[in-house]
Amino acid sequence: MQKAIGYIRVSTTHQAQDGVSLEAQRSKIESWCAANDYELVAVHDDSGISGKRADNRPGLEKSVTDVCKVKGALVVYSLSRMSRSVRDAIGISERLNASGADLVSLSEQIDTTSPSGRLIFNIFSSLSQFERELVSQRTKDSLTWKRQNGERLGNCPYGYTGNESGMLVKHDAEQANVSLIKELRNSGAKLKEIQGELERRGIVNRGGSCKWRLETLSVVCRA
Repeated sequence: MQKAIGYIRVSTTHQAQDGVSLEAQRSKIESWCAANDYELVAVHDDSGISGKRADNRPGLEKSVTDVCKVKGALVVYSLSRMSRSVRDAIGISERLNASGADLVSLSEQIDTTSPSGRLIFNIFSSLSQFERELVSQRTKDSLTWKRQNGERLGNCPYGYTGNESGMLVKHDAEQANVSLIKELRNSGAKLKEIQGELERRGIVNRGGSCKWRLETLSVVCRA
């Protein structure tokens, strides 16, 4: 029986919107393996981590490494769960191909066992990143406009607070931390490294804890 490795991921920010929990993704992968006579050796996950980059997701790296060893199929719920970066997605595909392993994406019904499957994979990867970049740019433009006009919407982003009129204003203490975070990022530090440096310096987040979430740091770096 051929072997399969499953990979599942969900971002805490989009979990409610996507409606595809880790459990639901796992169930879909198990069903596919049962229907196609694949032995599901393991399912690795990255919970609450963005799909923007692949180098900060230990679950993905473990999945790719394992499936290359068994020369089986890496099964994911969708390409966006695996990666939202064309470079990362293509890099993963090349690693699998070089080791004789395959990629199966259930939502797009893609596998890389044939030239047509590889072509479709490349197209969907490009579309996935294109969609992400559009959303990112629209969000950035919207936030920039709101900040320039002192408008507050929902929870205040880190580095800002609301005044009595409900307008968005800079929070001096948090802005100092924002500057440090961006300085570390611009120097080439990874989010994990920034997280560790903030903890080492005893810098607390808005909740008073030194345990900074990678997602919060990512948002600050993009703003």
